[in-house]
Amino acid sequence: MKRLDMDLVIIGGGPAGMAAAKQAVEEGIEKVIILERDSELGGILQQCIHDGFGLFIFNERLTGVQYAQRYIDLIEKIGIFVKLDTMVLEITQDKQVIATNEYDGLIQINAKAIILAMGCREKTRPQVFINGTRPAGVYTAGVVQRYINIEGLIPGEKAVILGSGDIGMIMARRMTFEGIEVKGVYEIMSTVGGLTRNVEQCLRDYDIPLHLSSTVTKIHGNKRVEGVTVAKVDSSLKPIEGTEEFIECDMVVLSVGLIPENELTRNAGIELDNLTKGPVVDENMMTSIPGIFAAGNVVAVFDLVDYVSQTGIRAAKGAAKYLNGSFDLNESYVLINSGDNVSVIVPQKIRISNLENTEDFYLRVKQENRKTRLIAGSENNAHTTRKFSIVKPPEMIHISLKREELIKIAYEDIYFHIRKDVE
Repeated sequence: MKRLDMDLVIIGGGPAGMAAAKQAVEEGIEKVIILERDSELGGILQQCIHDGFGLFIFNERLTGVQYAQRYIDLIEKIGIFVKLDTMVLEITQDKQVIATNEYDGLIQINAKAIILAMGCREKTRPQVFINGTRPAGVYTAGVVQRYINIEGLIPGEKAVILGSGDIGMIMARRMTFEGIEVKGVYEIMSTVGGLTRNVEQCLRDYDIPLHLSSTVTKIHGNKRVEGVTVAKVDSSLKPIEGTEEFIECDMVVLSVGLIPENELTRNAGIELDNLTKGPVVDENMMTSIPGIFAAGNVVAVFDLVDYVSQTGIRAAKGAAKYLNGSFDLNESYVLINSGDNVSVIVPQKIRISNLENTEDFYLRVKQENRKTRLIAGSENNAHTTRKFSIVKPPEMIHISLKREELIKIAYEDIYFHIRKDVE
């Protein structure tokens, strides 16, 4: 078994991992290594040829590929140690990483700190409970994206998309460009699952039908998909009898959500959040195990890659502080809780003495609402922080609160509420 000693091990070479690696070197961490299971850095960005990336990080409108290449170039220029085609098998609570690849065999890395940046994966057919056999032609949106954008393959002629996630809507437009007839996007919820801009730019601009409160109830076909049955659903999300319709197609594309990739996290005994499905993190993106940090979509599914990179930068700064012994691990946490109309929130806890001049929070709402305000604090010590003309579940809210603002309300656990603006 090959053995290495490293100051910082970063697991995952996507936008969070690369941003973390670059920042770690800038923070003075010397022995940094990225472990990436794919054959190249970049993660999912390598198959994202559409633009809209980098507006916050690079102040430019880039494609996913361009965004990834910017970081790849920086990683190469700095000379950060990278192991590609390397699968991490286990991380332990004492920060030992066990990995493998075909060149080294088993690798044991003794790390002083670790950043988890494994990203997320798509939900698949068994998780959406569709009836039918298992014919060829059922894909996740990400797989179709890879087939078309990287492999140069056209996987079918007529497609039905289940779910209105962002990748699905983007691929509806992309498939249309390639001559594939998109019969429609069917969303079981009464509201769209992705960003409003993708509804406009990917569906409405190309006259692709969007059917809300509708779902696929059955897939037809033996060796190959021949069609699907779709139906309207009631308020309990159950199909309404008599609304069934057969749609001829040879492709079913699933765009029904993403799941943080946390098998390693769970097996290491790190505390997970029931809402985000990722690790509970503090103001430094540190998990429940001191010295193990997490960043990007492994923490929560973000809607913008810039946010993913921002959390990678934050995790690297936290790792540097940990390695330097510059924050107090014994100080008690103030818990950050989801209040009225708030579901996901990151980070979930903070130490007051460790706060920067400003602290970033990322949250999602449960329901769409107009003319709202964000209120942070307890019922007895509430503080209005921001106002919003509209909030929507798919669109993450990013706010920066000043240290002074947090100190005013941090006498006890903090709740974040999104409430109607009464003014």
